[in-house]
Amino acid sequence: MTTRNLTCATTAALSRAVRALAREHALDPAVRARLVLSAAEAAGAALRAGRETGLEWAYDPAEGLLTVVLRTPGDTGPVTADLPMAPDEAAEGEVVWRLPAAPPSDAAQEAPDEDALAAEELRVVVAAADALTSEHRRLKDELAETNSGVLALYVQLDERDKQLRTAHGQTLRELEDALRPAPIKADGLELAVHYEPAGTDAPTGGDLYDWFVLPDGTVHITIVDALGHGVTSTRSALNVTHAVRTLALEGHRLESIVARTDEILRPFDRSVMATVQLARIDPATGELWLANGSHPPALLLRRDGAARYLEARGRGIGFPLPGSETPLTERLAPGDLLLLYTDGLTESRRDPIEGEERLIEAAHKHLQSPTEEVPGAIAEDMHTVILHPDDTLALAVRLTGQ
Repeated sequence: MTTRNLTCATTAALSRAVRALAREHALDPAVRARLVLSAAEAAGAALRAGRETGLEWAYDPAEGLLTVVLRTPGDTGPVTADLPMAPDEAAEGEVVWRLPAAPPSDAAQEAPDEDALAAEELRVVVAAADALTSEHRRLKDELAETNSGVLALYVQLDERDKQLRTAHGQTLRELEDALRPAPIKADGLELAVHYEPAGTDAPTGGDLYDWFVLPDGTVHITIVDALGHGVTSTRSALNVTHAVRTLALEGHRLESIVARTDEILRPFDRSVMATVQLARIDPATGELWLANGSHPPALLLRRDGAARYLEARGRGIGFPLPGSETPLTERLAPGDLLLLYTDGLTESRRDPIEGEERLIEAAHKHLQSPTEEVPGAIAEDMHTVILHPDDTLALAVRLTGQ
């Protein structure tokens, strides 16, 4: 392996020397162009400072490798970052490239045509740039086609999602309807209810109601608020309403039903906790009986606008010493409005006292509205601001006297 070297004082001389040795060893024009540019850039600072640059090269026929060494004596080291051709070694004052190459050619010993070689290198660079541009255009077209396909798929998925949401909503509505007791007709009474779950992902929660006509003609209403949200609390609330209905139809006294319900459910579900409001109304006389188990008080709004909360004492199911004390009695007059509800109606702003005051205002506002519109309208007024979302139930009863 013979080592050859020379010294260059200008960038032009260095470029000619590198181009010549590259041509001598039949380097590809693209590789030759990169090597020429890299050598000129690496030695540029030294040459501009007037320091000569040494160029050394040797060919190893055993490995077919051409080693090119660029030296800049007295320099702190050529710039090697981002060179067109990355060096294999770089130390202070020295850069080394090792390239696969052919043995030196005799024909290559002739004086090279610098312009022709530069033009050849330029053509190769332009061809590579054109190839990159073509590839970029192809990739851009493929990306546009892919994006179009993705968009079409997104539209299909969105449509499918709408269909699923529609089906899901229909299922939830059917489930909610299945949990609602059938409407009842009682001469002299108008009843209406509004229910709103805490979240849109569940059709119901722990707030349920039940109403039915007893054999003696009185109307029984149960309001239940079971602890928690979602299906688990719904199951607890259903257990409570079913037990209360059974006990009421068996003729148990109103004040005994809450305690008896707790006794019935305790062996089956010791985790159930629920507040309960029980109301009995005689449509013929307007007589009202209320039994409570830790539930918010009913609101009675007389037809002349006088409002009063009906506080009946008692402790809820699952609470210590569950049961109701002596029922509170009241007499409704034609046009009076009775509102039974769960705490989601009055505690949406986390202040039950303020909520009860606002509830009286809302009830006054809608006192003359048709009964079927009252619960929903009151709930809408109460929920203009919701800081504490909760299941909400509002049930209105109006004595018509007809």
